[in-house]
Amino acid sequence: MILSDTRILEEIENGTIKIVPYNRECLGSNSYDVHLGKFLATYTNKELDAKKHNTIEHFEIPEEGIVLLPHAFYLGVTEEYTETHAHVPFLEGKSSTGRLGIDIHATAGKGDVGFCGNWTLEISVKQPVRVYAGMPIGQLIYFPVDGEILVKYNQKKSAKYSGQPNKPVESMMWKNSF
Repeated sequence: MILSDTRILEEIENGTIKIVPYNRECLGSNSYDVHLGKFLATYTNKELDAKKHNTIEHFEIPEEGIVLLPHAFYLGVTEEYTETHAHVPFLEGKSSTGRLGIDIHATAGKGDVGFCGNWTLEISVKQPVRVYAGMPIGQLIYFPVDGEILVKYNQKKSAKYSGQPNKPVESMMWKNSF
């Protein structure tokens, strides 16, 4: 079951969903449109190692936009800061974004109850495409949870991505023990 626009509005009013900035025009019948933030990042090394801290370089999208290239991997960020305290948020691409050949997440489309922060996007493109800060990039949908949550994501000591800023965040896989 997915929350409808009416239920999303109720949850915003109740404080269990927070979206900043919030624009009523971005609320669809069962989703909320999010926008590309002004920062992108790329990894500094061409070869990444899952056991090591792979650093990234941030850059700002200029007013005239920036062309993303195939065979490159970009980290982006949503303009919106969100909090979800009683539902499971899913971030999906918009059909208009997909029709430009833009994928906004490789694997991390699902958030956790208690996620608070801007969403880091895992962006790849099928052909060169110019993108702009503030353009619609995805949509959040919310699923109710069945059962009590013992520990919300923002309360876990091992939560590596809680409180993400308005800049992309690199992989924290290296913090895992394996």
